[in-house]
Amino acid sequence: MTFLQELQQQRWDDHRYYHHNRINQFLHLLSAMCFLASYVLVFFYPAIAALVGWLLAMTLRQTGHFFFEPLDYDKVNKATHEYKESVKVGYNLQRKVVLLSIWALVPIVLFFNPTFFGIFTPAADFFSFVDNMAIIWLVVGLGAIAFRTIHLFKLMGVQSGLVWASKIITDPFHDIKIYHKSPYFILKGEMYDNMEDWYEEASFENKVL
Repeated sequence: MTFLQELQQQRWDDHRYYHHNRINQFLHLLSAMCFLASYVLVFFYPAIAALVGWLLAMTLRQTGHFFFEPLDYDKVNKATHEYKESVKVGYNLQRKVVLLSIWALVPIVLFFNPTFFGIFTPAADFFSFVDNMAIIWLVVGLGAIAFRTIHLFKLMGVQSGLVWASKIITDPFHDIKIYHKSPYFILKGEMYDNMEDWYEEASFENKVL
């Protein structure tokens, strides 16, 4: 596949396997807006960008996955949850638990080691502590993308790793595009996406590509 074809494939697989629930889609919509705000803030206030990205965007996004997305047999795609977890290109639920555990441990480690192993000047007050914590969170987020990208270089090839990194970075824009109607469907009482429209669109785009 070309780079664009593989990007389309990764986006399609991510959507059809992990975004059936409309509340999950809506939370991804809110998360995407928060991520876009953090993209702007990172150039002016990196610490605030990290707080918005982790406390708002990531919390909303992962709440949708862990609490609303069904984890049983996927009748639409005829696949078990275990199968979907095994073929997930990026961070599946198990990997996300590890990543979120690291994120949650950062403030604890920083509290007992104020310099964070000699990197920071000990915080003089609560706001300085939060600032140091947010910077570490920013590094954890960027590091998680870099780590998985390099890991994919080995597992699937350089192109696949770069495609996944591109997908992650541009996901907020794509999520707004495909999930902006989720509030409408929720108000209609349609709580699950049957994916029929998406299958037709994916089939058409694959033929074009």
